[in-house]
Amino acid sequence: QVQLVESGGGSVQAGGSLRLSCAASGRTFSADFMGWFRQAPGKEREFLAAINWRGGTTYYADSVKGRFTISRDIAKNTVYLQIDSLKPEDTAIYYCAARPGTSPIYPYWGQGTQVTVSS
Repeated sequence: QVQLVESGGGSVQAGGSLRLSCAASGRTFSADFMGWFRQAPGKEREFLAAINWRGGTTYYADSVKGRFTISRDIAKNTVYLQIDSLKPEDTAIYYCAARPGTSPIYPYWGQGTQVTVSS
């Protein structure tokens, strides 16, 4: 089991920035990749970014390249998502997820943190 807890969400003005955090615990050896997703009301879950825990290689959805940055602090077992130049359409619940390298499916998910961007 891997437990994930997101934090750092909130209500911000358009053009502002947020840094979301995801603290991992439990059997973290099963978390070869960690990713960020978001889901707006009435819409499907959207992949945003992922990072290879050991190597640090990052992956981004085209829709967020240039504004979103994923990183991790190995010592703290924490992954971050820096979001710059926030737009109202970024409003969603943001989820942290983890998966082993042997599967494309993310079996471990956090509870989500709400990001609301006002104009």
